[in-house]
Order: sequence, then structure tokens, then C-alpha cells
Amino acid sequence: MAFPTQRPRRLRRTEALRTLVRETDFAPRHLIAPLFVKEGISEPQPIPSMPGQAQHTLESLAKEAREIAAKGIVGFVLFGIPARKDPLGSQASDPDGIAQRGLRVLRAELGDDHVLIADLCLDEYTDHGHCGVLASDGSVDNDRTLERYREIAIAQAEAGADLVAPSGMMDGQVAAIRGALDEAGRTDTGILAYAAKFASSFYGPFRDAAECAPSFGDRTGYQMDPANADEALREIQTDIDEGADIVMVKPALPYLDVIARARREARVPLAAYNVSGEYAMVKAADQAGWLDGRRAALEILTGIRRAGADLILTYHAKEAADWLS
Repeated sequence: MAFPTQRPRRLRRTEALRTLVRETDFAPRHLIAPLFVKEGISEPQPIPSMPGQAQHTLESLAKEAREIAAKGIVGFVLFGIPARKDPLGSQASDPDGIAQRGLRVLRAELGDDHVLIADLCLDEYTDHGHCGVLASDGSVDNDRTLERYREIAIAQAEAGADLVAPSGMMDGQVAAIRGALDEAGRTDTGILAYAAKFASSFYGPFRDAAECAPSFGDRTGYQMDPANADEALREIQTDIDEGADIVMVKPALPYLDVIARARREARVPLAAYNVSGEYAMVKAADQAGWLDGRRAALEILTGIRRAGADLILTYHAKEAADWLS
């Protein structure tokens, strides 16, 4: 009987051997924690569709960030939920808007040892829930929206953001924002671009958390068709050409092929967003006893890393950092 000359099972026998030959490095430094801060509440509000997550006050935001940072997480992305919304999303660029106040609180709490990322969009701030300024026919006006994005980027940079993260999928958004930041003397503020953001069914719990579901229609007119991978790569390259410092694929799990292709082709850091629906599925199945939530979450996050993501935005960040320690 012939036997193989290589015996892979020999290197799987103990945890020490498996660790020694593990191909994919995965540590807390690869994780970015999303946080929500809401204006007008006196205590944190749990998000039912996202167990373990909450809409924070400024005080609880600082406490939560401090606890997460102590676990080795370096990056945070902040989403603001204003008390007042209007057609232009005025609070998004207000220096005293809730997101800008949250950024200043986080900077004071964490100092310069951690990276603050500001989500740059309008859906949380507009009364219609779309990611831009509307034209008379109800469509999103791309160029008027870019002007708003420029204003928001400057406000976020001045509030302490290391990176602004445009997520609206407007044409030319990275170039417009880069130009605005440079003109304002904010050349050190970077851009993490939602470069390939798909029109996904996995965003539902986030829309609960950020209170930003569209009041009419949907976002398929500006977010990407889930069937298109080649287009995603073109979008990613366009954002790089326009000045993006980091590019991101969102969601992660249904688009691991896009992540893998982007990693082969892109010459900048690559992020992936393990989105709210992906998180909620694991939490719901764990609570029902249908799977081991810890093992499932770590398997998913390792898979996203293995596909090529340098950074993972995930609501599992706090607990995953504990599990990885």
C-alpha cells in the first residue's frame, strides 16, 4: 500500500502545532468597532435587532470606547443620530452636530493612540432617509450631494476624525472630498472609501440602529447591483485614482470573491464591513441554540481575513477581541 510522503494531519494534532503553521494572522488590531451616538437620550438604548449593541449618549459612548480600546482595538467608526432631520441633512455638517460632538468626546477619551473614523453620509440626517440631496423628481442629485459631502468632511476633520468614510456611493465622491479637505488645510485627514457598497438585504438592523430607513423607494439607484463583480473592481480602482487611502467592500460575507479579487489588484489597504445583518444572524442563531455563536463569529471573521481584508468593521469587535486574547 502506498502512503503519501506528506502527512498534513501531523500538523493538526495539537493547538500548538495548529498555531505554529496557521496561514492567516488574525488579531484585535485587524478589527474596527462601529459605535452609535444619539442626540436627546439620557441613557444608552439597546438595539433589539442587534443584541449587545446600543445607541449611546455622549457619556456612555466614552465609556464603551474605553472598554473596547482596553481589549486591543485600535480603530472606531462613529455614526451619529440627530434629534432633528431635514431635507438637506443639515446636522451632518453642523460643528455642534451629534457626530462632531461624539468625535470630540472620543478624541478626548482615547487621545491619539486610536484611530477615529467618521461615517460620511446623509441618510441618518435627512428626513427622507436617502444618502443625498433630492432632485425635484425624487432621485438623488449627485452633484448637489457632493457639495454637502465636502462640507461634512471638513466638519468631521475639524472635530478630530483621522479618516472620513464616504458611504453614499455618489460618483466622484472621493475626489470631491479630497479636494475639500486639501483646500481647508486638512491634508493629513485620510479617506476610507466605501468603494464597493452593494444594495444588500443585510442592512436592515443597521437601519433600525441609525434610524435611517428610506421613507420611499430604495437605494438601488446608487448602491451596487449584487450580481456585479467586475463593476465593483472598477469602482474600487476609481476611488483609488481619486485619492482614497483605504477602500472597502460592503457587505463582507456574500462578497468574499470581490474581497479576494480586490486584494490581488488594489495597492492600498483593504477593509471589509461585516454588516449588521450578518451579525444579527449569528446572534439570533446562537440565542436559539442552533449554533455556537463564538465559533461561528470567529470562523466568519477569519474567513474575511483569509479572503484578503486587512481591516474588518464588525459589531463583533469587542467580544472577538476577548476571544482572541
